[in-house]
Formats: sequence, structure tokens, C-alpha cells
Amino acid sequence: MASNKTILMVETTINAPVDKVWEYWTKPEHITRWNNASDDWHTPRAENDLRTGGSFTSRMEAKDGSMGFDFGGVYDEVISNEYIAYTLGDGRKVKINFSVQGKQTKVTESFEAESTNPAEMQQGGWQAILNNFKQYTETTGK
Repeated sequence: MASNKTILMVETTINAPVDKVWEYWTKPEHITRWNNASDDWHTPRAENDLRTGGSFTSRMEAKDGSMGFDFGGVYDEVISNEYIAYTLGDGRKVKINFSVQGKQTKVTESFEAESTNPAEMQQGGWQAILNNFKQYTETTGK
């Protein structure tokens, strides 16, 4: 029986070269600084074994301690500075493309929606995290 999965997409163009974008996207010391959809959430811990077959997890929590969850999965494919594909713990697939556009990098994420929350809410949350990543990457470091 075929399942009709809803694929959602978010994207942004970051005013930074792809090597910086890739580093900030994949290194735990950076992930913990941008991986939240709103200011009342944070990621106190992140682990990342960035290779095909490697796994990752980010602990996402409300700053007031009222709720939290582990966001993680296993990498299906990793092409440095270009592409990441992974399967989340609940079986949903995610694909991320990093496209060089001059001195900028376009990041496009497509992901299978889960069935609990409305698609618009999921897309909004993922876009908020991506926007936070853009701001962090453009204003931090080298």
C-alpha cells in the first residue's frame, strides 16, 4: 500500500561561503547556538557523527524546563559542502541541499511532514530554525 507523504520545503540564502555554512550547520558547538525556532527554546546538547550511516541528536528544550525532546536520526548520504540526507527516528526522510551562489550559499531543506501538527505549523517551525541559522551564520565568526 503506497503512502501519500506530504513533502514540505524551507529555504534561505545566506550571505556566507559554503565552507562556513557547512561548518556552522554540522558542528555541535554551532548547532547548540542556532537550533531553535523561538527565543524561549534552546538546544543545550548536540552530537553529530557526520558520515553515511552516522547518527546525530540534538536535545531541544523549552528554556523554562516545561518540555523537551531529542531530535535525531541516521545519515543516508553526506556529500561535503553539497548535500545531506537523513532518516529521522520516526522514519521520516529529510534532504538538505547547499548551493553555491557566488559568495552566498542557498540552503534548501525538504522533509516529510508528520501527522500530528498542521503542515503550515511544521513548515513555519522549520523555517524559523533556518532563519535563526542564517542570522547566526551571517553575524558570527570569520
